[in-house]
Amino acid sequence: MKKILIGALTIALLASAASYIYRDEIRMMMAFNKLKPAVPFRHASSPASPDYSREQSWAALPNRVDSADALPAIGVMDQQASAAVDVFFIHPTTYFGTDNWNQSVDDARVNQLTDMFVMRGQASVFNSCCRIYAPRYRQATIYSFLDRSGSGASALQLAYNDVERAFDYFLQNYSRDRPFVLAAHSQGSAHLSKLLERRITGTHLRNRLVAAYPIGFSLDAEALARSAPDVPVCESAEQTGCMVSWNAVGPDAKQYADTSKNICVNPLTWKTDGAPAAADLNLGGVSYPGTFKGTLADLQALPQDFIDAQPIVEPRVADARCENGMLLVREIHSAHYSSRPMGRDNYHIYDYHLFAMNLRQNAELRVAQYLANPPKREITRPKLAN
Repeated sequence: MKKILIGALTIALLASAASYIYRDEIRMMMAFNKLKPAVPFRHASSPASPDYSREQSWAALPNRVDSADALPAIGVMDQQASAAVDVFFIHPTTYFGTDNWNQSVDDARVNQLTDMFVMRGQASVFNSCCRIYAPRYRQATIYSFLDRSGSGASALQLAYNDVERAFDYFLQNYSRDRPFVLAAHSQGSAHLSKLLERRITGTHLRNRLVAAYPIGFSLDAEALARSAPDVPVCESAEQTGCMVSWNAVGPDAKQYADTSKNICVNPLTWKTDGAPAAADLNLGGVSYPGTFKGTLADLQALPQDFIDAQPIVEPRVADARCENGMLLVREIHSAHYSSRPMGRDNYHIYDYHLFAMNLRQNAELRVAQYLANPPKREITRPKLAN
C-alpha cells in the first residue's frame, strides 16, 4: 500500500512539474480549443465573396489615407505617391471567431485589428519603397491550423481563392506592367507560398518580382526549391527575385515539429549562414504601446490607448541568429514586447516589429537594385489559375 501511495505521489508531482514547465503551451492549447467553430465547414454558411472593385475590400490602397501610411520616425518618408514599385501584402490571421470558419470581410471588429496591428505595424514598412495594396479576404479562423477533420483545410482553401482573385485584380487594374514585391505574415505567408507556386514561378510574372517576404510561417526550403525553382532563398541584402522568411523565437521556445528544413534568413545580416548577429545591427524595432493584454480573446478588443498609441522606435532592440530553421532571439532589450499569446518565448506576433527598420531599409535596397538592374523580360507562357 505504501508503495502505491509513493507511486501515486510521484506521478502527481511529475504531472505538477510538467504542468508548470509547459504552462504557457497548455494555456495556449486550451485557448485554441475554445476557438473551434461550432459546426463543420460543410454545414457552415460561407460569408459573401469580396468584390475587389470596391475600395472597402482593401485594407490598404496607395491613393487613400489608411493605416499602412504610418511612419515610425522623423525623417522616414511615405513615398507611395511616386514609387515605381508596388507591394501586394497578404495579412496574417486576425479572425478568432467561432461562428464561422471564415471571416466576413465586413466584420468591423476584425478589420480594426487588421488595420491597427497589421497594416500599421507590418505593411507600413514598405511605404517608403512601394505603393501598398493589401486585400481583405475571407481569412480562415485560427483554429483551422489545428483542425484535422478537413474543415480547416477547406477554410484555408476558400481564403486562398480570395487572395488569388485579389492578386489578379491587382495585376489587371492597379499594377499592370509594374514591378512588384510580394509580402505577408503567418496565414498570409501560407497563401503567398502557394501564390508563388501557382502564379509566379515559370511565368512572365517572375521577372517583375523584386522579392518575396513570406515571413512568419514554416516554409520547407527543399519543397519550395522544387515547386518554385526560379525563386531562390535570398542570400544577400541586395539580391532580387528571391524570397525571405523567418520565425522569431526565444531560447526556451517549445518546438513541436522538425524545423531544420525551414527557410531562415537573418533580418540583421540578410544571410542564411547561421552566424550570430548582435543587437548593434538592429536599426530599430517599432512598437505601439498600450494596455494590449495579448490573449487570443483580447486581440479583438483593442483598448483605445493602443489604437491611439504613437510608434516607439528602439534601435538595438534584439539580436538574431538562424538556428535549426528558426530565428533565435536571445534577448529583447525592451518592455514593449511583453504580450505573448502564442507562448512565453514565441515571438510570432513580433516577426515584423522587432526588425521593422531593417526590413524597411532592405525593401528600399532591393527595389533600388532591381530598378538599376532590371532582369531581361523573357517571353514565357503565363501560368493560369484553374
